[in-house]
Amino acid sequence: MRDKLLVVFCCACSYAIAQPPQADTIAKPLSQKEKKKRDRKLSKELESPYKVWENVDVAYIITDEERRAFNGLSNDAERESFIEQFWLRRDPTPDTEENEFKEEHYRRIAYANERFASGIPGWKTDRGRTYIVYGPPDEIESHPSGGTYQLPQDQGGGQSQAFPFETWRYRYIQGIGTNVVFEFVDQTMSGEYHITIDPNEKNALAHTPMSPQPPATGASSMRDEFAPLELLSKWGHAHAIKYTDLEAIVTTDVRYNTLPMRVRTDFIPVTPASIYANITMQFETKDLQFLEKDGMAKATINLYGRITTMSRRIVQVFEDVVSVDSPSQLSAVYQKTVPLAPGRYRVNIAAKDVTGGNTATYEAALDVPQCEEDKLAASSLILADLMEPVPARRIGAGQFVIGDTKVRPRVSANFRNDEKLGIYVQLYHFVPGSIEYQITQNGTGTGVLNYTEDASALQGFASQMTVKKWLPLKDLTPGPYTLRMKVIDRDRGQEVNPSATFTIIQQ
Repeated sequence: MRDKLLVVFCCACSYAIAQPPQADTIAKPLSQKEKKKRDRKLSKELESPYKVWENVDVAYIITDEERRAFNGLSNDAERESFIEQFWLRRDPTPDTEENEFKEEHYRRIAYANERFASGIPGWKTDRGRTYIVYGPPDEIESHPSGGTYQLPQDQGGGQSQAFPFETWRYRYIQGIGTNVVFEFVDQTMSGEYHITIDPNEKNALAHTPMSPQPPATGASSMRDEFAPLELLSKWGHAHAIKYTDLEAIVTTDVRYNTLPMRVRTDFIPVTPASIYANITMQFETKDLQFLEKDGMAKATINLYGRITTMSRRIVQVFEDVVSVDSPSQLSAVYQKTVPLAPGRYRVNIAAKDVTGGNTATYEAALDVPQCEEDKLAASSLILADLMEPVPARRIGAGQFVIGDTKVRPRVSANFRNDEKLGIYVQLYHFVPGSIEYQITQNGTGTGVLNYTEDASALQGFASQMTVKKWLPLKDLTPGPYTLRMKVIDRDRGQEVNPSATFTIIQQ
């Protein structure tokens, strides 16, 4: 990446030098101070969110041609238009509002960060890159502890000791072929696997004097040796795409009416340039009208949502249907996850009770935070009524799923004291220090909980750690409360303080 930035920097400098002076202007050599100012300006431009988008978000899927075109753009308006068209060109169903390719791409990044981090973000690892570009493999042979394994006959046979390794098999990959196999080895025993084309690399005894040696190769097997090299040359590269012209025009007639709707948004960083905005909507069943049919009662809510920049440029549109199958169900909850770059946006949501005809509207600003690399940061602090692990095939996908956990926010933030309060928050670039939890009663300031824990036992790695806890509420009297966390990174002198409010209601 550093080399690419250097190339862009040199091209920018060459362009600046190559411009001829205006007819009425005499070119003067820059002073040392002016040169430093110019260099700082160029460096700042190269570190913009657009460069992060290019070198992080789409690093593995942007083609060389697209990268050259993107680097040749002269202003942010052109870059915004390019990014919009970048995703539209890859949309498999351009006639629908959803861009399945984009959603799947960011799901893969989230999965890679969750499963393959090893001191560096998961998307930077070889397994992460493979997963992001090709998706989940059809088969995985995993040996996380290494140990004794049987050498194949073409490596001499017998048993040997192996480093931790994984073998991923894909039945078919476009542009590569069928029965594609990638092997990853962790020779440092640190959890960081790297891709290899040498089947002997996982053999921990390969370089000892008594290790079995592979048999001599003939002309045919010599030719076969080029196959792994060809596979490695194709590994992790962007696929060629078909360019098409697409344009989406979305209009809506929003009417204010009487359907109560609660909305909350939580932010979960995926990369420094892309943050998941989890927009959750909740409807109380008592506010809905049910339609009786065939002895069954059902309520249906039509949803329309639109996210725009503050200048009203459309960023994302979503439409969906929420169904409630029984009046005994207390509420209906729906969540939409949208990847956004840091910055300020506006969200508009309209909902309609299909049976009763009542509608609701919601409008608010979305201030998407910046998650800087190597700086302690936290996601939103989510107060949940459901936290449970999800099957491996559903990691990072579906409503309420964050990484490997289903986290359903209690949008109203109202809990009974016979319930438990779920706490979910992700910490980034955290050198384990301490985490303090404090609950105080609003109005009186009375503390009802105050304890500190050592963070070294938390799930995750330094690049990302997750706090998942259940707090019993049986000792809390009805009323409003505030939960505050103090996360301290003592090594770097950094601190973050996520907080959330909730209310204990009468049973």
